[in-house]
Amino acid sequence: MGDIIVLAISCIFVNNILLAQFLGNCPFLGTSKKMETAVGMAMAVVFVMVMAGLITWLVDNYILTRLGLEYLRTIAFILVIASLVQFVEMFLKKSIPALYAGLGIFLPLITTNCAVMGACLINIKEEYNFLNTLVSSFSYAVGFGLALILFAGVRERVILGRVPKPLQDTSIGLVTAGLIALAFMGFKGMV
Repeated sequence: MGDIIVLAISCIFVNNILLAQFLGNCPFLGTSKKMETAVGMAMAVVFVMVMAGLITWLVDNYILTRLGLEYLRTIAFILVIASLVQFVEMFLKKSIPALYAGLGIFLPLITTNCAVMGACLINIKEEYNFLNTLVSSFSYAVGFGLALILFAGVRERVILGRVPKPLQDTSIGLVTAGLIALAFMGFKGMV
């Protein structure tokens, strides 16, 4: 049980998929201007990343490895992730049209979100069992969501401040993201 807790803390804080491994920056910068959009994206990424982690683990262990087709991992994983994103997109379009409109182009971009693919590949590379894959996938997604929501909160406040013209919008966003990443580096010695 202790190993599971250490793995979760490591994935959320120490090896944060966004701030320590720098995967998934496009939706991070694109959906962080409003808190509602950031929370919606965080929830969508949690669902997709957990399901993708579990399904890709099953596909890799029970199909690709047994048939000697490990070289097809990338293609198989992209198909799994794309299918899950289509499911989320259809669900949001039907159930929560305002969030669907707010996420805009960034919702289909989860398909090519390197954070989701990265988490799936890390699970395979680390040779996690099914339970560890579940915990790491969920924890990476929670870490992504935490970073995104923190960034959205800071970014909403920065927009209200007086920012010099050359630093407005994306520039100040990148500076702010760098400062948040530095804060997360304080967790490096924990695990």
